[in-house]
Formats: sequence, structure tokens, C-alpha cells
Amino acid sequence: MTSIGIYGSMGRMGQAIAAALPDFGARLAGGADVGDDPAELARKADVLVDFSAPAALEANLAAARAARTPIVVGTTGLAERHHRMIDAAAAEIAVLQTGNTSLGIGLLSRLVHEAAARLGQDWDIEIVEMHHRNKADAPSGTAQMLGAAAAEAMGTTLAEAGVSDRAGLTGPRAAGTIGMASLRGGSVIGDHTVVFASDGERIELTHRADDRAIFAKGAIRAALWLPGRDAGRYTMAEVLGV
Repeated sequence: MTSIGIYGSMGRMGQAIAAALPDFGARLAGGADVGDDPAELARKADVLVDFSAPAALEANLAAARAARTPIVVGTTGLAERHHRMIDAAAAEIAVLQTGNTSLGIGLLSRLVHEAAARLGQDWDIEIVEMHHRNKADAPSGTAQMLGAAAAEAMGTTLAEAGVSDRAGLTGPRAAGTIGMASLRGGSVIGDHTVVFASDGERIELTHRADDRAIFAKGAIRAALWLPGRDAGRYTMAEVLGV
């Protein structure tokens, strides 16, 4: 029985993961939150999942590396420096980092990559995401993940092609960019639409989350898949085998 340790165990996602573990034949190795020693948890778990906060990521990754314990990073709001930390950890242990642990979003990311690669530069790409009024970061980690998938297929990066600050007299849309718009309101769990628009036609790929349990189930699926993998950086699409 695989033992799973949870960083951010008292948060909404941490509690949802712990509650769902018996359904997957897994057990809880323990949890660590603010003030706890991440190294102790890393030593006794077969695999770790991190849904804490960006500020805690460095210590959590260091603990995972020291214990040689694979880790699923689902924390959002990450900056470029956090991704450099993840890359460094992935040189030594298996790390799966994702902005969304939903299996549906994992598949959507793959579909976005495929569409962007096949449609080419004549198609504009826009991403629209909506979340509840209390979400702290924008664009969402999922929107950035989808944008990164499209950018990779276009031979660029989201840092180079992404646009999320349109306001005022912006002029015509710049070719090869990926627009991202964020909506906030109510209790929306998470809606994401990727629009591919060309002259005379439009394709929209949409995912809507109606139950937070999908994220916990996806995180556990990823955590059960990761142990035994070679050191490296993995994605939810690989968990799905696509």
C-alpha cells in the first residue's frame, strides 16, 4: 500500500486528498504545514504531494531531494524562480508539476498542444479562465499550463508569447501571441476555454470543473503513478498516457 505524505495537509486540497486515499487503496503517511519539519514527512512517505504555498516550495523540494522521495507539485502561483527549483530537483528525483491535477485538464493540455501544432500561425490563440471571487492569483495556473502547451507547439515559450495585460489603446493583436483573460466571481470552481480563431472560423476547447473532488482524485492518481520513475519532470498528460 503506497503511503502518501501531504504538504499543506490542513488546506482544502490537502484535506480532500486525505479523505479520498482509501478509495485508491493508499494510506496517509502524514501531513506537514506551516511550522512543521518537511524533512520528517519526506523520510517516511513513499511519495509526496505539495499543495502548500509558493513560499514553502523550496524547503519542501529540498526535503524531497534529501530523502530521494518523488513529489507531485500542485501548488499554483509559481514564479519562474520556482520552476528553476523544480528543474533542479527533477535532476535528482521524479517530480510531477502541474497547475491542475484534473485528468480532464491533463487531456485538454494535450489537445491544445496538438491543435496549436497542426493549425499553425494563421490561427490566433486566446485563453479565458474564470474562478471564484477569492482566488488570489491570475491568470490561473491552469491557464498558464494551457498557454505553455500552445507555446511549446508554436516553438516558443509562454514568457515570450503570453499577453495578459490588455487595457486601453493596445492596437491590433500582435501575431503569434497567446492572450489570457481572467474572470473572477461567485463560487466558480474553475472554467477554462482555449479559443483558436482564424478568418471565418473558430474552435473552442473547454473544460469546466463542477466538483473539487476531481482535483484530489487526479492528485492521487499522479502520486500513485510517480514512484519508481526515473529522475525527471513529468506532467499529468503522461499519467494519462497521452
